[in-house]
Amino acid sequence: MAGSVRAGGEGGGSESHVQVRTGLAHIHLLIGARACLAPPRDRFHGTLRVLAHVTPSAVLSSSSLVRSPNHGNGYAAGRLFSGCNVAVQGVQGFDEVHVRLGNAEGARCWGRVEVYQRLQWGTVCSRDWDLRDAAVVCRELDCGFAFATRSGAQLGRFSGEVWWRNVKCSGDEFTLDLCERSPNDGVCSHNEDAGVECTGKLPVPTLSMQTTFSSYSAGEAVLFTCAAPYWRHPIDFHLYKSGVDTPLVTQRAEPRQTRVELTLSELDTSHQGSYSCLYRVQGNPGNSPSSNNINITVLEIHTPQIWYNASPVVQPGWVSLGQSFNVTCSTQPHYPGGTFQLRLIRPSGTVRHSLPAHGALGTFSFASAQASSEGYYCCLYRVQFGGRTFVSRESQPLAISVRGAEPLLSPVVISLLVSGLTFVIATCGILLVARAYCRRAKKPRELERETRTCE
Repeated sequence: MAGSVRAGGEGGGSESHVQVRTGLAHIHLLIGARACLAPPRDRFHGTLRVLAHVTPSAVLSSSSLVRSPNHGNGYAAGRLFSGCNVAVQGVQGFDEVHVRLGNAEGARCWGRVEVYQRLQWGTVCSRDWDLRDAAVVCRELDCGFAFATRSGAQLGRFSGEVWWRNVKCSGDEFTLDLCERSPNDGVCSHNEDAGVECTGKLPVPTLSMQTTFSSYSAGEAVLFTCAAPYWRHPIDFHLYKSGVDTPLVTQRAEPRQTRVELTLSELDTSHQGSYSCLYRVQGNPGNSPSSNNINITVLEIHTPQIWYNASPVVQPGWVSLGQSFNVTCSTQPHYPGGTFQLRLIRPSGTVRHSLPAHGALGTFSFASAQASSEGYYCCLYRVQFGGRTFVSRESQPLAISVRGAEPLLSPVVISLLVSGLTFVIATCGILLVARAYCRRAKKPRELERETRTCE
């Protein structure tokens, strides 16, 4: 083993740091029955968590062991992820395991499984060899998924040793060297050599949106499309948000279907962030590389509040004629470039005013209240973001009346005069009607009296 590994901490307890000396390609932290290792590009499965590729002389502190891997991506050198901030029973350093697939055609992603051990290449016995073991080899060689296993005469002749037998991988290991196995000890011959056929390096999927904008209002839905190459088997597409270990949306694609729609519904501010997709071929462990990233922004646009201020001696809802007054609109949250619009509704028509928001507030100032200032005031919030315009609902209407100088006759006197005049007119009308009625009744009586006199 080239180089060395030194574990920090006192008395073999909780690890404080691991220092990798020049020459080591990987580190392997033994934690109870679990393993945390340093090669790149895999996710946490069961008891195995792949951490990161470690550069020579990297110092890896336990404080960095709290982050989860970002599904399917290669990791920056020197980064570690969660799963190892517990008591460490041992620390091992090892050189990079050499594995290759041998075949007559020189193809890289199919053939006999050959491992380099004791300074020479040897093979693996196919007893207990299955797709889970093959998947580890394909992953280690960056050859995609395991498509099939091969054995014996299918692989051609080989003259070296048979190193291992009864290999038992869970399918989640990053290297074949981490799988359980037994030494061959002359049990198997080359007629039982294990082989594998991999799909080849997996193409990177493409993530896109069906809209030209990337900003959304809370409650809306965003529609992603994830596209991958043609496969003869069903594919599961997964939509991931950066920093979240589990997929937010999963959609099955049938054979020969190369794209699916992944919909996020009822957006809220927790959905804001960066998204990518990946795919898994049904029946094969592991996943594709992650797609390109797409960022979305989610805005919460609330109905603004409205109020006004005027002279304290004036009753609420009134301003004095000629007096200055302010109408203030407020909203939370607010966004850069936001504006408030104030709408005055009055019998003679509607008047609109606009003002850039200063943070969460916008104050409309009126120097002199006039009769035309009377009406109902409403405000709304508007902001342009990410190629879209977002508009709130209007606030509740605020009624403002303008009080002028005291008139010669107070409203009470005017009311009494109107009432008195109405009473007089009504009385006169009644008298006129009564007089006309009396005249009609008088004429028959006078005729009767004259008739009696003549007799």
